[in-house]
Amino acid sequence: MIPEESGVRKVIATEEALGLIGFLQAKHGPVMFHQSGGCCDGSSPMCFPLGEFLVGDSDVKMGEIGGAPFYMSRAQYEYWKYTQLIIDVVPGRGGMFSLEGPEGKRFLTRSRVFSEEELQELNLK
Repeated sequence: MIPEESGVRKVIATEEALGLIGFLQAKHGPVMFHQSGGCCDGSSPMCFPLGEFLVGDSDVKMGEIGGAPFYMSRAQYEYWKYTQLIIDVVPGRGGMFSLEGPEGKRFLTRSRVFSEEELQELNLK
């Protein structure tokens, strides 16, 4: 489980991503994200109307971006737990099931490895 008391955030978003999230929320209501692990839509962060994608015990809530919960599969999290996810936006078509698809933009996950201090704060070291 990700420590809630930690000041280190496991997922953050760029200003452009926050703007697109706000736009999608105004258009569709509350939204949520799930980091795709591959298959049909590659490994993109997928945006859905809140509750449309069913999460369960095999998913980890990484945090929130723009007020939207962000999830990842527990198995995938084991590979990514030492990195901070940075959700950005680039031109192009998003995943065919993701809400931003028709908008001519797509969410993109960038990442950076946590510092030694951040790993200690997250109890990963």
